[in-house]
Amino acid sequence: MRPEILFPLFAPVQTLPGIGPRLSGFVSKVCGPNIIDLCWHLPIGFIDRRYSPDVANVLPGSIATIKLKILDHQPPKSRKLPYKVICGDNTGEMELVFFHSRADYLVHMLPVGETRIVSGKVDIFKGKVQMSHPDRIGLPEEASVIQTIEPVYRLTAGLTSKPLLKAIKGALLKTGVLPEWQDLTWLKRQKFPAWRDALLKVHAPKNESDVGNNSTARRRLIYDELLADQLALTIVRSLNRKKSGRIIKSDNGLIKKIMGKLPFELTTGQKGALNEILSDMAEPYRMLRLIQGDVGSGKTVVAFLAMIRAVECQLQAALMAPTEVLVLQHYKTLKPWGEYIGVNIEILTGKDNKAHRKNVLDGLINGDISIIIGTHALLQDDVHFKDLGLAVIDEQHRFGVHQRLMLNEKGKKADMLVMTATPIPRTLMLCAYSDLDSSRLVEKPAGRQEVETRAVPTTRLEEIIDRLKHTLDEGARAFWVCPLVEESELMDLEAATDRYKFLDSRFKGRVGLLHGKMKPSEKEKVMKSFMEGELNILVATTVIEVGVDIPDANIMIVEHAERFGLAQLHQLRGRVGRGIKSSACILMYSNPLSENARARIKILRETDDGFRIAEEDLKLRGAGELLGTRQSGLPVFRMADIVSHQDLMVAAKDDAKLIIERDPYLNSKRGEALRILLYLFQKDNVVQTLRSG
Repeated sequence: MRPEILFPLFAPVQTLPGIGPRLSGFVSKVCGPNIIDLCWHLPIGFIDRRYSPDVANVLPGSIATIKLKILDHQPPKSRKLPYKVICGDNTGEMELVFFHSRADYLVHMLPVGETRIVSGKVDIFKGKVQMSHPDRIGLPEEASVIQTIEPVYRLTAGLTSKPLLKAIKGALLKTGVLPEWQDLTWLKRQKFPAWRDALLKVHAPKNESDVGNNSTARRRLIYDELLADQLALTIVRSLNRKKSGRIIKSDNGLIKKIMGKLPFELTTGQKGALNEILSDMAEPYRMLRLIQGDVGSGKTVVAFLAMIRAVECQLQAALMAPTEVLVLQHYKTLKPWGEYIGVNIEILTGKDNKAHRKNVLDGLINGDISIIIGTHALLQDDVHFKDLGLAVIDEQHRFGVHQRLMLNEKGKKADMLVMTATPIPRTLMLCAYSDLDSSRLVEKPAGRQEVETRAVPTTRLEEIIDRLKHTLDEGARAFWVCPLVEESELMDLEAATDRYKFLDSRFKGRVGLLHGKMKPSEKEKVMKSFMEGELNILVATTVIEVGVDIPDANIMIVEHAERFGLAQLHQLRGRVGRGIKSSACILMYSNPLSENARARIKILRETDDGFRIAEEDLKLRGAGELLGTRQSGLPVFRMADIVSHQDLMVAAKDDAKLIIERDPYLNSKRGEALRILLYLFQKDNVVQTLRSG
C-alpha cells in the first residue's frame, strides 16, 4: 500500500481547482494523470515580465508589462481584419490587437474608461505601438502578481499556459515535507536543498541557470529520480540472484568436439565470454547475462557453445531472434554443426506451414528437438518444452523486457543469455541493463577486412551506377539499402520496390528484392540466389541490418544515409568486409545536410569502432531515440537526461548498491524513507516484491 503521506500527490489532476474534465484530459496528456506528475513537469524556460516602461519609451520586440487606460474599441469592418482596443497612458497611445476574438468578451474584459495591467510582446506597426494578443490582462491591484518572472512549460494542443500555470501552482501547494531519503553527507557535499524546497525552487526560476540541467535544485530532483530507478534495478537484481537455478555442468565432450570442427580459432574475448557464461551456468542460481559485441565480433558461436553446454546436460536451448531473415541465417550456420555432433536443431517462425509447426511442437515437448531457433513465434501459448535449460535472445533491444521474461518462463529455472550487436554505451548499461551481468567482445575475428567508407551526394547516382557496373563485372556483390521513409513500413517497401525496378532496368536479371512483407520461402530463395552469385545486387529495406552473413558481398550502398542513425549505419556497414575481397560502403545523401547528419557521416568515416560510434550516437540523438525507448526496456525519465547526468547516474548506482548491501529489505530509518522515494516514482511493484521477500 502506498504510504498515506503520499495520498494528496497521487490524487487525480481533476481534483485541483479550475481543472475540469476537459482541461484534465489535456493536462494528463502533457504531464500525466496525477498531481505528482504536474510537480515533475519542470519549466523549459521563463518570461521576465518585470520590465514596466511607459508607452513612449517601450522597446520594440520586448516583453513589457504596462498600466493602461482603455480609450476606445474598434471592431473590424471585415472578419479578416483584427479587432483593436485603443489604450494609453500620459505619454502616448497603444493598440491591443486581437484576431478572431469575440467582441462581447473583449468589451467585458477591457471596459472603456477603466485601467488595466497588460503584459505581452510589443511591436511597432505602421508607426503605431502595438501588442497582439496580450499574454496577461489584469486589474491594477494584480500588478505585483503579473509583473514577475514566469516559468514556461511544454504545452499541447488545447492547453494554454495560464491554466497549466494555475494547475502546477495548485499541485505544489499539495506537497508536504517528506522524510529525507538521501544520505546527509552527500546532500551537504552537493549543496542540495531538501526535496520540497528543490521542487518549489525549480518551478520559480529567476534566471537562465535556474532552468538549465545543472541548477542545484534541479540536480537534486534528478538525483532522486535516478536513485529511485537504480534502487529498483538493484532490488530486482538482488532478488533474482536469490532465485534458485540449477547447476548446468558437464565434461565438455560436445563442446570440445565442436571446437575441433570450427574453421577458426576463438578470439581472446570470445574465450573469456564463454568462460564467464559457462561459470554462471555451473552456479546454483539463474544466469542472467548480456553479451555485447561489435558487428561481426562472433557472438553467435559463443551463444551456440553455451547452448551445447545445456544439451550436454540433457536440457534444451532456445534462440529467439527478431526477424525471419536472422532466424534463417542462424539456422543455416548452426544446423551443420548440430548434425556433426548429433544434435537436432529446428526452426519456428510465425509463417511456418501447419505440418512443420506440428512436428516442431511435438519435437519440443517430447525432447527430440534439442535446440530451437525462432522468432516471436516461440512465445506463443502452444509452444512447450520438455525441459528448457537456456534461453538466448539475439538483438535483445528489439524485444521488450516482458518478452525476455516470457521466453524464460517456458523453462523450469532456465538460464538466460541476451545478445546485442549494437554496442551499448556505458551510461545506457548503467541505466537500462544493470540487472544483467555483462560480457563484451571488442576484437574482430582474424581475417576481417577493413571497409572503405565514402559519402556521395544522390546527384551522383549515375556515377555510382557506372562504378557499380565495373565492379560487378569483376565479380563483386552489392547490398543496396533503401531509405528509411519516416516510420512507415509500407513507404519503405515502396521506395525499395521503385529502386529495384530502376536497377533491374540497368542490370537485367542480376537484381533481387528483399523486404519484411515477403514470405519466408521467398526471402530464403532470394538470399540463396544472392549468396550463390546468381544475383549480384540485393535491394533491401533495413530488414538486412543485423545478422546477415554473406562473405562474398563486398559493397554496401545506403541510400539517403542522412535518415539513419549512426549505430544503424554501422550495423549496415558491418554486412560487408566479411570475406577476402576489399570492401566499400557508399553513403548516399541528399543536400542540404543537417549539422547532425553531417556529424554522423563524419564519425562513420573516421572509425569502425562500434563502441565509440555508440557513444557518439548517444550524444547526438539521446537514449530514447538510440534504442527505441519503449522497445528496449529503457526507463522513461521525467527529469533526468542520461547523457548530461552521467555523474549522477554513476553516483546513484553506487549508492543503491551500498544501500542494499547494508539494508537489503529497507528496514532502517533511511530505508523507510527510501520506500517513500520508490512509491513517489511509482516503483510500487518493487516495494511489494521487497515486502514479500
